[in-house]
Amino acid sequence: MPIAVINSFASWVLKQRIHQIELFLKYPNEVQEELLMNLIRASENTILGHKYDYTSINSYATFAERVPVSTYEELQPLLERTRKGEQNVFWETPVKWFAKSSGTTNAKSKFIPVSPEALEDCHYKAGKDLLCMYLNNNENSEMFLGKSLRLGGSSQIYEDNHTFFGDLSAILIENMPLWADFSSTPNKEISLMSDWSTKLPVIINEVKNENVTSFAGVPSWMLVLMNKLLEETGKGNLLELWPNLEVYFHGGVSFEPYREQYKKILPKSDFKYYEIYNASEGFFAIQDLNDSSDLLLMLDYGIFYEFISMDTFGTPNQKTIRLSEVELFKNYAIVITTNSGLWRYLIGDTVRFTSLNPYRIRVTGRTKHHINVFGEELMVENTDQAIAKACQITRTEIVDYTVAPVFMKDKDKGAHEWMIEFKKNPDDITAFQKVLDETLQSLNSDYEAKRYNNMTLNPLVINVARKNLFYDWLKNKDKLGGQHKIPRLSNERDYLEQLKNMQVSVNQ
Repeated sequence: MPIAVINSFASWVLKQRIHQIELFLKYPNEVQEELLMNLIRASENTILGHKYDYTSINSYATFAERVPVSTYEELQPLLERTRKGEQNVFWETPVKWFAKSSGTTNAKSKFIPVSPEALEDCHYKAGKDLLCMYLNNNENSEMFLGKSLRLGGSSQIYEDNHTFFGDLSAILIENMPLWADFSSTPNKEISLMSDWSTKLPVIINEVKNENVTSFAGVPSWMLVLMNKLLEETGKGNLLELWPNLEVYFHGGVSFEPYREQYKKILPKSDFKYYEIYNASEGFFAIQDLNDSSDLLLMLDYGIFYEFISMDTFGTPNQKTIRLSEVELFKNYAIVITTNSGLWRYLIGDTVRFTSLNPYRIRVTGRTKHHINVFGEELMVENTDQAIAKACQITRTEIVDYTVAPVFMKDKDKGAHEWMIEFKKNPDDITAFQKVLDETLQSLNSDYEAKRYNNMTLNPLVINVARKNLFYDWLKNKDKLGGQHKIPRLSNERDYLEQLKNMQVSVNQ
């Protein structure tokens, strides 16, 4: 069959999904309510279903009153029972896969259940929807004439008590249908290699001779791969290597700090960037329009959504609301109930709604990764946008950064201390610091108030990191690879002090 015919057929199949998407766009709250009741009915005979008497729950109000909002630590005893082989604990069908979380660096890994329903009706369905939306918006796309370059964490799969665990990307690749594997590069064996330093040159050796038309992965790690690829091949940009390249599907961290660097290696005015929002717990939202920063919340993936306003999060006044009750432009912590048996689970991400018809969001940060030591309510969204603007104005490029508070001592005022690793250093670090600080004030009125006349906060402090500091720090923690992310903000100084100690130890 000619490849052009395959392209046309694949496009036709994927576009059929548009009609189902239109259903939840028209009846979003009804779709969510029905989904919740289906999840409850399916789990009536589980251990958790008996504990909370799911058979008698017939409304959201009863569900919210009876089932508590839970963190991973609170759910862990139930999850461990299934990891040890017991089934029908929190979900009706056997759960044998667990995604070992490897997001923002922390000392303790989490093991997130991934049911067969979640694989098919959430993760794989989302992958098809992403392509569906892209093709619907770009009817002349020839993406299927080539291959998609995938870069995940993809460490190997481990077996324990007849259950399996690994990075989510490894689980997805392991269970991927043959046709999807055929259209991807590098191959399955290379994708599942666990050692990043060994894996990188092997990926380059395979993909440089392929006809790559799209690529997908976390922006920071993908940039490492692409720059190394250009260095190895001697090409000036990626389009010289892959002339048919047309779209980058990205997620995991904000794209803003890296946007200008990607423009340099992809010098094409109509090149497409599509953002996704997914995690080990599920696939949540997809950019559904060209040239947009807003993500459409996907409402029929077996995930029921609730939200907690960050104004009251963690306080006695904390209140959980349904999708139908959210307001525009407020920061919310997300609570999910899923078809993997996560019940009212606090995933740790924060979002704000940019549209209520349809429901579109932007990811603003993490509940644990923000700074509010002095009432400044600084979110990752603020710092990502500010550092992107500072880089653009001062013609600077960064590799990564993290920020921590400088606590008040005696009569001293507080401040924010940054550790920034530059790919291209600013000519004047003071000018960079000034633009960064002023931009933060323009983006965040609480920060601006605390900075007014140095009332509470002194000007921010910047430490210029040595080359490869963040890479070495992650390597020290055995967290190299495409799924791992630097914690951008923290209310404590632990991460920053570790980095400063590593910086000093090398310089001595």
